[in-house]
Parts: sequence; structure tokens; C-alpha cells
Amino acid sequence: MTSSCDRNRKNVIAFYELMFNECRPAEAIERYAGATYIQHNPRVADGKQGFIDYFERIAREYPGKRLHIKRTVAEGDLVVIHWHQEWPTDQDKDWAGIDIFRLDGDGKIVEHWDVLQAVPQEAAHGNTMF
Repeated sequence: MTSSCDRNRKNVIAFYELMFNECRPAEAIERYAGATYIQHNPRVADGKQGFIDYFERIAREYPGKRLHIKRTVAEGDLVVIHWHQEWPTDQDKDWAGIDIFRLDGDGKIVEHWDVLQAVPQEAAHGNTMF
């Protein structure tokens, strides 16, 4: 892995830990986001303030939520994380997802995509989602 890929991977992990597990999205944006922040999740408004507003609300409404990163992939200016989220106060307590982040030349996050789904109670096989 190149040094910029390693730096980018570390920045994304630190960003996610700070904004999700420590519930400090404004600080995460200040430290790890670039000049712009393009959002592709249809539930979160575009831009830095939209991100901050959404995750501050989530922190209030879902105390005790927790994210566990299972694996990461870094290539060029992209970092992908595969994670398990626990939402103890939500009807769907466990979620699986993948986030894709694009970073600028300084290792700052400038764009985000994601896919997620509730972990089902039953599966057609014996494999886990993680």
C-alpha cells in the first residue's frame, strides 16, 4: 500500500471513530474533511453542515450506537470500509454496510457514498455478513 493510501485509510478510520462512536461530527468534519464535502446518501443533506446536523441528531436519538469496522480497502484516492453498526435503541439493532470515501491530495475527505442494510434474523446460508 502506498503511503498516501495508508494515510487516507487511517484518516477515514479516525473520522468514523470520532463522528460515529464518539458522537463528535463537527470536530470530525473540521479535522478530516476537505474544502468541500459531497454527500450521496439520500437521507443526509449535501455539504459539511448537512453532515453535522444529521449525525448530531442521530447521536441524540440513538444513544449507545456503535460502529465496528471489519475491513478496509484503500486504492488511489478512495477508501472503502465494511462495518457492523449496533443501534441498541432501534427496532433493527444490527446493520451491515459499506462506505466509500474519496479523499483529496492532502488526505482530506471530500466525497461519500454508502450502502447499508439491517442484518436479517435468518439467512439462506450459514455465513455471517461480516
